[in-house]
Amino acid sequence: MAPSGSRSIKRGCQRVLYWIPVLFIALIVAWSYYAYVLQLCIESIEETGEKVVYLLVYHVIFIMFVWAYWQTIFTKPMNPLEEFHLSCSDKELLEREDRGESQQEILRRIAKDLPIYTRTNSGAIRFCDRCQLLKPDRCHHCSVCDKCILKMDHHCPWVNNCVGFSNYKFFMLFLAYSLLYCLFITATDLRYFIKFWTNGLPDTQAKFHILFLFFSASMFSVSLASLFIYHCWLVCKNRSTLEAVRAPVFRHGTDKNGFSLGFSKNFRQVFGDEIKYWPIPIFSSLGDGCSFPSCLVNLDPEQPSSPSGSTPANKGAAEGHQFPSKPLRESQSRLLTSTPSWTESDIATDMRTDIKGASNPGMTIENEA
Repeated sequence: MAPSGSRSIKRGCQRVLYWIPVLFIALIVAWSYYAYVLQLCIESIEETGEKVVYLLVYHVIFIMFVWAYWQTIFTKPMNPLEEFHLSCSDKELLEREDRGESQQEILRRIAKDLPIYTRTNSGAIRFCDRCQLLKPDRCHHCSVCDKCILKMDHHCPWVNNCVGFSNYKFFMLFLAYSLLYCLFITATDLRYFIKFWTNGLPDTQAKFHILFLFFSASMFSVSLASLFIYHCWLVCKNRSTLEAVRAPVFRHGTDKNGFSLGFSKNFRQVFGDEIKYWPIPIFSSLGDGCSFPSCLVNLDPEQPSSPSGSTPANKGAAEGHQFPSKPLRESQSRLLTSTPSWTESDIATDMRTDIKGASNPGMTIENEA
């Protein structure tokens, strides 16, 4: 009981420590609100019209920024569906086998009925020993969360959460609105920052808030801009951060563009088909997170080909597989059935250019953490 109790205390301390970066960001944002609203707009700006415009625009950006940040932090990462977990009989069968090849035969038999097309570097089925499941495409095990996360991008300490399929749109909006927040503060504070150096401001407490507000907003703008541009590039290429570092491996080899469908479809896979939801931190991503359309799936001889009677919506969800057997969440089902563009013919048309030269045998590292 003592070792178990010490482990529980250790895990509790770790959970508390993980919230320190989030608390730091919250304190910075709270101070920036005080410095901008009270010290700059109310105390330093004399023109009423300018003051009202600045406050209105600031609060719109501030609300969207906080909303996106909240959603990124508190949206639980999605885990693989029950279909990917081993049954009790399969677990016993796998434990009885000592040879790796025999275990792989068992895993290949189970994976045959699942929409799994990626492999390890050695061509083996991607299996998680800790979660006892077959990893869906683009799924990875997070050592911090100790769970397998669907379409895992990375574990972000600044949100104390895994960024993956369920909250990647929120993370992108968080980067966008935080960058816009910092740029707006920098632009509107610049004139008063110059007055600070030319002694154009009265010698009050507001002078120091205006000075540090400009410096902090400027520095955060640079770092946020680089991070936001990088993730925009990832969205355009339909890659996660892990896939950008280690390209996914298919049966025919490594392919960094294996999931890319062209800019339009790549963007809509994250933000959805309805434009009105794009700037709002509401889940609108397409799919179920367990399977992703790819022009490369038919190159896998172990997976059954798409049945001729499949509808475009089914092809979008699992490329012809009747998967999952249980209904999807209402929002996911609605999004899947409203995307007739996810047909194999459309994917082949949009991806003909991207497929050329996509294979990159030099990058053969697969993240199995």
